[in-house]
Amino acid sequence: MRFYPLNRILGFFSHDIGIDLGTANTLVYVKGKGIVIREPSVVARNKKTKEVLAIGSSARKMLGRAPATIEVIRPLKDGVISDFDATASMLSYYIKKIHESTGAIPKIPRPKVIIGIPSGVTEVERRAVSDAVLDAGAREVHLIEEPMAAAIGAGLPVESPAGTFIVDIGGGTSEIAIISYGGIVLGKSIRVAGDEMDEAIISYVRLKYSLLLGQPTAEEVKIGIGMTEGGKEKVAVIRGRDLETGLPKSIKLTSSEIKEALSPIIQEIIGNIADCLEETPPELVSDIMEKGVYLAGGGALFPGIDKMVSDATKMPVYIAEDPLTCVVRGCGICLDNPGLLKKIRVSRGL
Repeated sequence: MRFYPLNRILGFFSHDIGIDLGTANTLVYVKGKGIVIREPSVVARNKKTKEVLAIGSSARKMLGRAPATIEVIRPLKDGVISDFDATASMLSYYIKKIHESTGAIPKIPRPKVIIGIPSGVTEVERRAVSDAVLDAGAREVHLIEEPMAAAIGAGLPVESPAGTFIVDIGGGTSEIAIISYGGIVLGKSIRVAGDEMDEAIISYVRLKYSLLLGQPTAEEVKIGIGMTEGGKEKVAVIRGRDLETGLPKSIKLTSSEIKEALSPIIQEIIGNIADCLEETPPELVSDIMEKGVYLAGGGALFPGIDKMVSDATKMPVYIAEDPLTCVVRGCGICLDNPGLLKKIRVSRGL
């Protein structure tokens, strides 16, 4: 607490921010401005010197295309940091970018940061996130669990005694939680989410067409035709390497094939939702039956997933407004509500 007076002074010269540090994408919310950054969580750097060459969208374009001297990495895996230095560099880049100012009063990149983390992480993994944010220039760090942040961002009454059921299907993890009185009564963090969907598409195409795809191509197809609504069949032309001849090859994939490939992953997530409901106290089950299940995260955009969850649980299911941004919006709301932050944060770093 001895840094508090200095922190208060620095607060006048920096932007306080909320971060959704996702396995697939990083979103940054600036107090008073809204969401200002939506970038892939990708870093490109020199293999020998470790000098960072590109971050975000520009780095993602290098996936599968970079020369041997450059490594293109995703510094987070399954919702946790797998490369500390790359994560700190990425966060530092975004914090400095936010504080670039042409005004009369220069901004100092020393923000207060609220960041979402998976609910199932260990104390060591929490410390790694906190340290990475502090190394990136933050003066103060608060960690909140992603399902709680998603529920807040979706506008759900997390402080109410009535139970709230939220499912946040992200890139690295799917977070399933029942919330009451500002805390998680029952939660599950499973490492089956968007990345596994990409792998399922790669495996499906390899087995059916003997074609090897890269992860960026699989993700583009998933979003392009797998995550689109409407009864009309959509088709995408994809290119890869023929495993039999070793030569380039093009095939047409339909949206129904993508849904077939993703079905086992979706069913596994739904199975975990049902398991969580089985362990829920009876009083909270009655609340959830009345209020329903809420879906957030990129996985909530999968066509028909709300009906599939509803059929499995026999409960109403709703998709949150703008599900991709629920976590970062929840972090932003906590910036404006210190009382709520104090109640729900899992740890604080100075």
